[in-house]
Amino acid sequence: MKFADLHLHTNSSDGTYTSEEVVEKSKRCGLSAISIVDHDTVDAIDSALEAAEDNEIEVIPGIELSAECDGKEIHILGYLIDHRNKDLTAKIKILKTNRIDRVHKITDKLKDLGVVLAPKVVFDIAQNGIISRLHIARALVEVRAVTTTGEAFRRYIGDSSPAYVLGFKMSPQETISLIKNAGGIPVLAHPYSLHSDELTLKLIELGIMGLEIYYPEHSQGMINFYLDLAKKYNLLATGGSDCHGAAKPEVRIGSVKVPYALVEELKKAKERL
Repeated sequence: MKFADLHLHTNSSDGTYTSEEVVEKSKRCGLSAISIVDHDTVDAIDSALEAAEDNEIEVIPGIELSAECDGKEIHILGYLIDHRNKDLTAKIKILKTNRIDRVHKITDKLKDLGVVLAPKVVFDIAQNGIISRLHIARALVEVRAVTTTGEAFRRYIGDSSPAYVLGFKMSPQETISLIKNAGGIPVLAHPYSLHSDELTLKLIELGIMGLEIYYPEHSQGMINFYLDLAKKYNLLATGGSDCHGAAKPEVRIGSVKVPYALVEELKKAKERL
């Protein structure tokens, strides 16, 4: 059987591997296809496609966009997108600015909590990548405010934690439309993280076409539940490791993989769009 890992990040967002390294490591893992779904950026896709030619592995252009609804941060994956779509690239520029502003807001909140973290420390870690909370968590470890990135999320910057800031100005409906207009398939990322079946159903009504069912944090019970949900609402199933390289060393490329048949279903859905 052929397998795919449809949730990988590079250093163009908050991973530590280059796109070339992701492709090479994926090939060594025996994967036939991968999707790089960096947060709010498509900068790694062209170099990944080029590297894939030498490694004989398929790269599916993708993205992970952030939206907000009912006070929650929602991640929506876009598969088989036209990563050069003008509307998409224009929106990405705005999102990049939003993320920079978010760093300043979070570090201000941290200061109020007695934790001094200069934004420059975060920017230096991110380098040219799109900034995410994982960069802030790594910065908090670097200044010894916490000992692990997990502690940073639990104590300060995780959802509902005291220094958390939403900072995204796209609704789920706008995000879904943006992906579809770029020729892509919108899929709800790691639905367990919403902690709300009601919100999941709302997103299905808004036009989500798939659920990321196979995911490191999903128990077998969750997988079964989302499989039933996908069957009931005629949704696609996807999955992947959500590997970020050394930033999350416990999650390796290919640690969650799906049958290539699910990739073929994505392609059929794109043809029907």
